[in-house]
Amino acid sequence: MTYAIAPDGTRIAYQLRGQGAPLVLLAGQANNHHWWDAVRGDFHPARATLTLDYRGTGDSDKPDTPYSTGLFAQDVIAVLDELGIDRADVYGTSMGGRVAQHIAARHPRRVSALVLGCTSPGGPHAVERGDDVRRALTRPQPGAARQALLELMYTPRWLASHPGPHHTLGDPRMPAHARRHHLAASSRHNAWDLLPDIGAPTLVIHGSDDLLNPTANAPLLADRIPGARLHLVPHGRHAYFEECRAHAGPLVLDFLTTAHTP
Repeated sequence: MTYAIAPDGTRIAYQLRGQGAPLVLLAGQANNHHWWDAVRGDFHPARATLTLDYRGTGDSDKPDTPYSTGLFAQDVIAVLDELGIDRADVYGTSMGGRVAQHIAARHPRRVSALVLGCTSPGGPHAVERGDDVRRALTRPQPGAARQALLELMYTPRWLASHPGPHHTLGDPRMPAHARRHHLAASSRHNAWDLLPDIGAPTLVIHGSDDLLNPTANAPLLADRIPGARLHLVPHGRHAYFEECRAHAGPLVLDFLTTAHTP
C-alpha cells in the first residue's frame, strides 16, 4: 500500500494506474477509490489515473476529528506532492466535485483542466434534494434505504441487468465516526465565493434525471465559473458516469484533450 502524509500527519492511501498525463479521479461522500472501478480503465488508453481513499475510508487513516471538503483538498495536494506531480487534470464527482472546487480555486497552478460531475456549489445558493428523497434515504425498514439509494444512482432498467456488486453506495468498512464526519463535510461545503477564482478550463457534467444532487445545480456552477461548459447526460441519474459510460467517458476525454490544445 502506498501512502502520502497530510500536513496533520494523516496517512492518505492512493492508487496510480496506467500511463500518460495524470487524471485525478475523486469519489463521492463516504466512498473510497473503488467508486471508479467500473470506469477508470476507460481513461487508460490516453491517461494515467490517480485515485485516493479519503481520510476515514479505505486504507487511509480514520481520525475522529472534523473533516471538510477543504481538508480533503489538502489531502489530494499531499498525494500530488508525494508523487512529484506539479499539474494534473481533476475529475470530481458528487462530494468529489466539491473537493475539486477547492483544489482548482485554492491551488490553481496544480490544475490543468477541471471536470465537475453531479455536484453543487453548496451553501445557500445550492438546490437541495427534495424532502421525498430525504425520507426515502432514512427509511427504517431493513434494506429500504439502500434500495432507495440504488434507484437514485441508477435507472431500474440498468439495475435489472447489473445486479452488482455496486461500489458507489459507500465504504462498508467505514467506522461510524468517519461516516458522520463525511456527511458533515459535504453538508457544510460552500464554495460559491471561490468559484469565480477558478481559472482552469472547466466542464460541468450532470445526469439530466439526478434527484440525489439535483440537476439544477449544474447550470449554477457553469454560470459561476468563468468560461465553463455545461453538458447534461440524457436520462442519467447520480451515477451517470457508470451507467452512461459510453456517453460520458468519451465526452470527458474529448474535453480534456481539447482543453490542452492551444
